[in-house]
Amino acid sequence: MRRLCTLGISFLLGAALAAILPVSARAQEQYQFESDLLAKRRVFESVGAGFRAVRRGPNGNYYVLTAPAPAVVIFDAAGIRVGQIPSESAAAAKGASLVYGESFDVDREGRVAVCDRGANAVKIYSPNGSLAGTISVPAPVSIVFLTGGEIAVSRAGGERLVTVYDLAGNVVRDFGDREEIANQPDINNQVNFGHLAADDAGNSYFAFDYLPEPTVRKFDHQGYLSLEISLMTLEFQPAAQAARKAIARSETGVPSLHRIISAVSVDPQTQDVWLAIGTLLIHFDKEGQRIASFRTFTPSGARLEPAMILVEPDRLLIGSDPQGTYEFPKPARLPQ
Repeated sequence: MRRLCTLGISFLLGAALAAILPVSARAQEQYQFESDLLAKRRVFESVGAGFRAVRRGPNGNYYVLTAPAPAVVIFDAAGIRVGQIPSESAAAAKGASLVYGESFDVDREGRVAVCDRGANAVKIYSPNGSLAGTISVPAPVSIVFLTGGEIAVSRAGGERLVTVYDLAGNVVRDFGDREEIANQPDINNQVNFGHLAADDAGNSYFAFDYLPEPTVRKFDHQGYLSLEISLMTLEFQPAAQAARKAIARSETGVPSLHRIISAVSVDPQTQDVWLAIGTLLIHFDKEGQRIASFRTFTPSGARLEPAMILVEPDRLLIGSDPQGTYEFPKPARLPQ
């Protein structure tokens, strides 16, 4: 049975619910505490339209992906462009350049793995920028490195939510049950689109992009479900009901679903989860307890809908298409 806390006000789930959902954190009360979070400044000013993701490498450089673009761009800590992946010399090699990069990650050794949806492949680059390997993956959506030299990938239409590969491209395992909420396979495939995050302990996190109830699942390194955050409070019910009505209407037509979760990230050390739903940014601790909620704004006061969140020890980097990437102060935790 898990404790759900709203700024110090705790509620215990009933024994029956705990028996049904032993690994779930499901808030039942309406959350009413929300603050504005104003960006301090824009970073990587040359990056705007087409923004997909930003990662920090082991040497302190930042890697930024836009689409369509033939390469991941590298910036130093001062925001000056210092290179690209694949490197300019390696880009001429057959298949090295990106066709349409959707997601990427950087590991502790400086290797870069990219979901190239345009090539139906995951491309792995060595730290020097050369293409080290290509894994054939139909319509890859999201990717993260796991501990032990493994890569977790989510893709459209997969039988499980996540497939794990080794660096040679061999399937190691797959895990995560799909949500089947409609009679049309196309709708279910879209509902099971999701983005991945990972922490330093080897856990992976899957956020459903289109599931009506905002949901994130945490899996241990072997793929066993250890936590589910599913937002079913009153503030999310109208949108969830509208989404399910849209799905019902789509049963006889072309699927037309709106994205629910726009970004997810995890603090690699604390395992805190940061989740964006439109302009709403929600902070959870490692047990799935909701700590705080914010509305994100640019320095000029314009609303910012996160497409990517990078959690660093002293700040948040939040990127949006086409507004670009902004530095935000990392809110201090309130006393529990």
